[in-house]
Amino acid sequence: MTQLPSIIRLSFRDYSHEWRMSGCFILALASVLAPMLILFGLKFGVVSSMVHELVENPVNREIRPVGSGRYDDAWIDAYRARGDVEFVIPKTRALAATIQLKSETSARILSTEMQATDSGDPLLARMPRVPRGYGELILSQAAASKLNVAAGDRIDASLARQFQGKRERVHLPLDVIAIADATVTTRAVAFVSLDLLIASENFKDGRAVPELEWTGNNEDGGERVYPSFRLYARSIYDVEGLVNALEAEGVRAKANVAEITTVQSIDRNLSVIFWIIACVGAVGFSFSLGASLWANVDRKRKELSVLRLVGFKSGRIVLFPVLQACYTALLGWLLAVLVYLAFEHVINFVLAPSLKLERELCYLLTEHFMWALGLTVTIAIYAAILGGLRAARIQPSDGLREI
Repeated sequence: MTQLPSIIRLSFRDYSHEWRMSGCFILALASVLAPMLILFGLKFGVVSSMVHELVENPVNREIRPVGSGRYDDAWIDAYRARGDVEFVIPKTRALAATIQLKSETSARILSTEMQATDSGDPLLARMPRVPRGYGELILSQAAASKLNVAAGDRIDASLARQFQGKRERVHLPLDVIAIADATVTTRAVAFVSLDLLIASENFKDGRAVPELEWTGNNEDGGERVYPSFRLYARSIYDVEGLVNALEAEGVRAKANVAEITTVQSIDRNLSVIFWIIACVGAVGFSFSLGASLWANVDRKRKELSVLRLVGFKSGRIVLFPVLQACYTALLGWLLAVLVYLAFEHVINFVLAPSLKLERELCYLLTEHFMWALGLTVTIAIYAAILGGLRAARIQPSDGLREI
């Protein structure tokens, strides 16, 4: 064990003494590693930005059924329990989901589409809470502007129907608990609880709604069946699988599969290009470093034989070129990271604004730098084994012959 600190100290002193040659090794490694870091930073930045934009917009994860179907609560619950589904909620008929809204600050009566919502709705992820019961709603930006209302205001909602030869209309006060962002939808939409949406359909179908004291027929219509639904995949990578699952059940559905597939294809192709370049660079540097260490061992044959002569074992002698390769790997990686950070700053703060890009075009995470360091050290050690095996074969008598 006492030989290990000595061989570490001697390898470092020899490495620093021949600083010109060591510097050439460091520059050679940095010249290979820095371009790969920049290339991977561009690949990761561009693809991550594209994926982020797809994920940020819930519309890209929405799966829309084509036409009407028959979906009961059991079907909705089954899809809600799937791991690849983030949110699903039923929809009633379009005519039954229309409500008239009137505010005190606007002279117009706005005919508005109602959409059911609940906790976890991706469209309302930024809202503090979602509507509950029969007295709350969230308005879209378009609807709020036309009604000239803000969060906290109360508006009058009304529904009309033709029942037993008479035209009836009921009114319901609703509290505006929030205004949805303009990015959610450009249409006039009122997000309400599923209970209110079902109550609206029941009223327009002539059925009574005791909770709101709306009169009508009291017969039980049996298990409720919905004509449509609103479904969002947990990830853009789950969209295609969900579409296939729905179509296997006979449900025609459409989604932004083409756009998602394009991003995935770009990611795969850029990854293949990067790894081809990385492998060529790694192999080239490995052979270059291995050959240099081999020549370095031959050049220091007498010095290494003296170490054997004074009692250093073959295993410790092997560590001599291996440790020097680790010094090169660490310092070369550090220089490559500094070069990368300089180019990253230029790309993101000079090039990206000129291309009118809002997101960073090139960036890496901390774990990427650690992976680069680990791979660089590993490759350097394997390359150094070539010189190490050469050093292990040196006999103590080799140095005596040259004295």
